[in-house]
Amino acid sequence: MENQSYFYQFLEPASKELALVARELENSIFTSPRTMLTHARVFVENILQQVMQIEKLVEVPRMSLIDRIDTLHENGLLTVEMRDALHHVRQVGNQAAHDTRRFRYSEALLSWESLYHIVKWYVELYGPVEIEVPHYEDPSPVVTQTYDITEIEQRLKGLEALLLLSMKGKETEQTSPSTLKFTKVAQERPGFTPIRTLTYKNKTLDIPYFLRDAFLLPQRFLKSEIFLIRLGAEQQARIMSELPNNLEELHTYVKRYNEKNDEVFFDELMVFVEEEKVRRQLTQERPGELFFFYKDDHIVVTEQLSQIPLTTEEFSGMPNLLRQLNESGIETVGQLPKELVILAKYASVGVGTVEKLFQQLKVKQGNKSKQEAITT
Repeated sequence: MENQSYFYQFLEPASKELALVARELENSIFTSPRTMLTHARVFVENILQQVMQIEKLVEVPRMSLIDRIDTLHENGLLTVEMRDALHHVRQVGNQAAHDTRRFRYSEALLSWESLYHIVKWYVELYGPVEIEVPHYEDPSPVVTQTYDITEIEQRLKGLEALLLLSMKGKETEQTSPSTLKFTKVAQERPGFTPIRTLTYKNKTLDIPYFLRDAFLLPQRFLKSEIFLIRLGAEQQARIMSELPNNLEELHTYVKRYNEKNDEVFFDELMVFVEEEKVRRQLTQERPGELFFFYKDDHIVVTEQLSQIPLTTEEFSGMPNLLRQLNESGIETVGQLPKELVILAKYASVGVGTVEKLFQQLKVKQGNKSKQEAITT
């Protein structure tokens, strides 16, 4: 995402914040016209707010977009065409914010074209002289869904909030904390936008969008497994969204646990989130492939590997696990769950046995790959 070009990249020397918000608007045109239209109005309002600051025009509390348009027009700063473009974005944006009807791509495209004229006016009058505004281009439809529409909404709200912060500190350097945070949010890959932040004392953990309702499988948390099972019995900490923002009092939901358990769980949760990020990226980069995961490692499940029977002849040192798998109707490798640590749920089966199975699977996968290379 960092190196991906977008139409309003030329705007970065004038305002990187505005440029990145514009990129999000471009992303949403063909995924949610309503979102694009609603936030285009906010985008324009920020531009006019900056113009009023530059022109040293008085702002009143809770000044609306129409008030800003009227103020600039009354001071002779807007042509009729520019005023009409601003009102178009404002009016259709208001409709999108309140009307339940379905908004069309064509409406988003008309607003996008109005935005171009507004940005061109802003850059030519108030931007760095070295900026050259390119000719208008219609955005291209996205072939595949990138950001979930709820995630786009979250990104736009976060970016708009940071944009306001950057405007309040115009005299600060471009490497200010708000600018750095702004850039980080804008560069997140689809699904990786921070949706909430968990804390434990002085520690923080950003939860990405794709994990917002992730199931917290107790077996993934070696030191906190029983703690999570007990919490689950109290309908707490079963999924990510059930966790409180501050984990310092999590142990109070169950008896005979203390704040040390909160701390250990938080540390394991940080590892869990990082492992899930790696897995998410892997599955996005290699769509259509099946993987087995164990902690921070993985195996690509080929057809040959999937057909290997789960027998003592094929896998040594785990007869108890193999017997229970077969009794459950799991007779070949391909029928195993992709999250292998789940197998620790079977009677008298620990993570050591699961790890042994994973290592033997890796060996067999390597051997199968070599055999396949020899025969092809």
